[in-house]
Parts: sequence; C-alpha cells; structure tokens
Amino acid sequence: MDQQLNDQTMASLDATLTAPAGGDELSMIALFLQADAIVKGVMILLLLASVACWAVILDKAARLTRLARDTRRFEAAVARGGMPGPDGLGIVPGAILAAGCAEWRDHSDNESRAERRERIERAMRAALSAGLREMETGLPFLATVGSAAPFVGLFGTVWGIMNSFTAIAQSNDTSLAVVAPGIAEALFATALGLVAAIPAVIAYNKISTALGRQAQRLNAAVGTLGNRMARGAPHPRAEAAE
Repeated sequence: MDQQLNDQTMASLDATLTAPAGGDELSMIALFLQADAIVKGVMILLLLASVACWAVILDKAARLTRLARDTRRFEAAVARGGMPGPDGLGIVPGAILAAGCAEWRDHSDNESRAERRERIERAMRAALSAGLREMETGLPFLATVGSAAPFVGLFGTVWGIMNSFTAIAQSNDTSLAVVAPGIAEALFATALGLVAAIPAVIAYNKISTALGRQAQRLNAAVGTLGNRMARGAPHPRAEAAE
C-alpha cells in the first residue's frame, strides 16, 4: 500500500515538473509565435498600422497646437486694427495675409468696394483652404485604420479558430488545455485590431473637430480683414507682405 502511494506521488510530481507553464503559453509573445503564418501576418500588419497611427496622431497634435496659437495671434492682430508681417503670424495666417495684401495692391479704378472686398476675401480664403488641406494630410489614413482594422483582426481570428478546430479534430482531444491556446491566439488578432482602431477613430474625430473650429475662427477674421482692406486705405503692414 505504501509502495503504491509512493508511486502515485512520484507520478504526480513528474507530471507537475514536465507540464508547460500556462502563463508562458498564453503570453503575448507565445501567442504570436504559436500562431499560423497568416495570423502572424495579420498581427504584424495591425501592429504596424497602430504605430503609424500614433505617429500621425502625435504629428497632428503638434501642428494643431501651433495652429491654435497662430490663430489667436491673428485674431488679436485683426481686432487691434494692425498686423505684423506674415512671418510673425505662422504658416497659415501668414499665407492668408500675404494673399490678401497681394490682392489689395492689385486693384482697379473701375472696381466697386464690394467687388474689391469679394476678390480680397476670395484670395485669403483660398490660402486658408490650402493651409488646412495640408493640415488634413494623414486623416484619411486614420479613418481607414479606424474602420478596417477591426475587420482585419476578425479575419485573423476566424482563420485562427478554423485552424484550431482542425487541429482539435485531428488530435481527438477536446480538453480545455488543448482548446484554450488556439482560441486565445485567434482572439489576440481581434484584440490587436481594436488596439489599432480605437485610438485612430478617437483621434480622427478630435482632429477633424479641432480643424473645423480653427477654420471658423480664421474665416471670421478673414471677413473682418477683407472689409478693412476693401475700404481703400493702405493696410498698416501691407508692404511687409511683399
């Protein structure tokens, strides 16, 4: 009896020592290494998309900060009735002022005040649109990742589950220890898809809203400045835009 208990104890100890650690099997690196080649490709694609999204997000955050600062300075200068040179306003407001001053100098005696104002404002708004289009670079990529990444991750999950079920059928073993790793590595692809998509969607909405607000503020300042220039009096710093 004692010999039988000793044999059972030794067998249990050997099984414990030789059993793989569950935590290692289900770690992120292990899930990636154990995955099918197609699932690995999906995971790598989603990781690269996530890194690219964060690069775009950080770049746009820095650009929006500068644009908001330049917009405040432009609004303040217009409200005071004066204007620094274009170089002191930042890229977008400076281009707006340069376009307005160029149209202000190119006038005709047969032109009415309303026509002159419309021409000046049209040139300034064209410069504003060009500057904002440059700011919007990268936003389509964020929108694409935000909408497509979950489906790419889902594709990886479906493919991985199909392979897992095939392996289970071939092994004739439906225990949780056999099923869990395959299902986990398949679901890991969906998790990566959400990790890439969620920040992209949030950033796209926030950046688009911020650009719209800055455009409204700059358009209002353009209207005030265009009306002042159309009166015919020389602009205080029009020569600085030459």
